[in-house]
Amino acid sequence: MDHFDYRDGALHAEDVPLADLAEAVGTPVYVYSTATLTRHYRVLRQALDARAPLNGALIAFAVKANSNLSVLATLAKLGCGADTVSEGEIRRALKAGVPADRIIFSGVGKTDRELAFALSAGVRQINVESPAELDRLIAVAASKSASPEIAIRVNPRIGAGGHAKITTGGEGDKFGVPADEAMALYARASASPHVTPVGLACHIGSQITDLSPLEAAFRLLAEITRTLRGQGLSVTRLDLGGGLGVPYSGGAETASPTDYAAMTARVLEGLDVEAAFEPGRLLAANAGVLVSRVIQITERADGRRFLVLDAAMNDLVRPAMYDAFHEVKPVVARAGEPVAYDIVGPVCETGDTFARGRALPPLEAGDLVVFTGAGAYGAVMSSEYNTRPLVPEVLVDGADWAVVRARPSYDEMLAGEAMAGWL
Repeated sequence: MDHFDYRDGALHAEDVPLADLAEAVGTPVYVYSTATLTRHYRVLRQALDARAPLNGALIAFAVKANSNLSVLATLAKLGCGADTVSEGEIRRALKAGVPADRIIFSGVGKTDRELAFALSAGVRQINVESPAELDRLIAVAASKSASPEIAIRVNPRIGAGGHAKITTGGEGDKFGVPADEAMALYARASASPHVTPVGLACHIGSQITDLSPLEAAFRLLAEITRTLRGQGLSVTRLDLGGGLGVPYSGGAETASPTDYAAMTARVLEGLDVEAAFEPGRLLAANAGVLVSRVIQITERADGRRFLVLDAAMNDLVRPAMYDAFHEVKPVVARAGEPVAYDIVGPVCETGDTFARGRALPPLEAGDLVVFTGAGAYGAVMSSEYNTRPLVPEVLVDGADWAVVRARPSYDEMLAGEAMAGWL
């Protein structure tokens, strides 16, 4: 459920007409709904708290899904933590008001500098993904006379997700270590005075709509936990990652947070561990839309119609990168027989195509449309390709709204570069 709906034929974000925002801020523009972010967090929170093994489990929002400071601050006020994968994301989470003891630091390629920063910030835990990383972390921690709490990330050889590029738990994926290696690594870490192993972690992919692969991965973590405890080692936490899918179209079916929590509780029953979850898309995707204006409609002799928008692949890259589906709606409802459009942007790439043969009401130059489900992996993955300014972001709360990232001017974009002295 989201809070973008039509009122008297005009699409609103909560109580704000999107056409008014487009007029005030310009297009393209991302618009986020506070009410939707809040609702999605609370639905997951309630689902977890209803199950004894999961009551009080940490929800750490995956910052990579949407790193806007106002979005992070909205979630932080609700009690949400942060799953981070870089020093920059840790800094964003802290600036947005997420307490350090609710920040998890993940990632397959943490630098020594980033590890040192995580130690100085006092993050909750560092998820170690390889023997080489453990060695480097021990050295960094020793230099600071520290002993950070860590989890070993397990690669369960169970890959899942909506696309091969967002599958992270398969045998050929770069993340984590296999189960037998994870147990050896945990024992080695336990022997070091410079790290404190407290648990295991896994994350097998994103946009997962079937709970079966998640359950298989969680059962493997539970089995490893029991084995390590049998060796006299303490395991008190399980970081279960994120990845639960969302409906990008009205007819899509996904597992509910209630079913997700029920499955996880069954697997963890009697294990007595503190669980953590790292949702990103689940909380943010349907809390945001991308508003764009029709530049023109180009018609070909063969009957093909190109709906040319002012938004492009550099603004929303998911369709080009992942063949992802986003529903497209007119901001002002239009009557008439649907027309098949190839929906494209102005970037000089054939890949700058959002959809082919998409049926929409008849549209004209100047009309506004929205891409739904754009609150996750939208603005955060945008770029200045073709020297196009980054898209502004707006946060709505009831009838109030604010620009929470402004569109840079061309002068501001060019000011970031220096001309070589010999030119």
